[in-house]
Amino acid sequence: MKQPPYEQPFEININPKALLRPLGVAILVFVVIIFGSTGTYIVQPGFRGVEVTLGKVTPKFKSEGFGFKQPFITHIQPVSIRQQTRTMPAECYSSDLQQVKMEVNILYRIPEQSVVRIFQEYAGDPFDSLIAPRVQEALKEVAAAQSAEMIVKKREDVKLKALDLARLKVGTNFLEIVDVVLYNIALTAELEHAIELKMVQEQEAEKAKFTQTKAQIEADTAIIRARGEADAIKVRGQALRASPDFIRLQVVQNWNGKSPLVVGADGGANLLMSVDQLNRHATPATNRPIRTAPLPGSR
Repeated sequence: MKQPPYEQPFEININPKALLRPLGVAILVFVVIIFGSTGTYIVQPGFRGVEVTLGKVTPKFKSEGFGFKQPFITHIQPVSIRQQTRTMPAECYSSDLQQVKMEVNILYRIPEQSVVRIFQEYAGDPFDSLIAPRVQEALKEVAAAQSAEMIVKKREDVKLKALDLARLKVGTNFLEIVDVVLYNIALTAELEHAIELKMVQEQEAEKAKFTQTKAQIEADTAIIRARGEADAIKVRGQALRASPDFIRLQVVQNWNGKSPLVVGADGGANLLMSVDQLNRHATPATNRPIRTAPLPGSR
């Protein structure tokens, strides 16, 4: 059997310079990307940047937007200056030594001039270490001057006083406490029952007072009406004594056009009849109408 001839080896010549050129370009691009990412920063809207270089903080904050920094050794820490809301429970004692529990919503924001100091002293979030203790302390001081009942009734006054006191304790130039909201105020069951009973008694007392005032007004009105009628009768009597013709004038003004009535006696009983009725009951022998006196003022 015939053996196939041996194949000649294929040789490839590689130029080292041709390989080093693209490799150098790739390394250069990588270095540029690394330096570009570590040598620039972006501060988002609503934030301010704190520049830290090898553990040292720059006194001036960085505004929002794009900027350059030293690569690898400088870090930009964002701190929010937006309004934030945090909730915390609060417990205090009133002036009558009653325990009052409540929930508190605290609205606050960090002014941009305090960003660097807040980052240095409170790691960028001063709520737990500064705001919450000061608000709790302010609530306790205000509640200690009010009874438990007044804390429930006048929670708005308690809130305003606690807000002003908390701002004074924190410092208005350092942090801005926008508002404090009190809700879910809870008292002991015995105190709530006592307050409810007191409110019912006050309502009943107000109702009794209203009834008494109403009766007094009605009595005063009746007295005034009686005095008015008595004065009217007195004035009328004086008018009659001064002018006897006043009676005739009243008769003429009030006459309805019918025959006047005649008063007589029948079997001992008073009888009130008109002239027409009297003519109908007259005897046939006489059969003459009864003449009456003319009305005052008629001819």
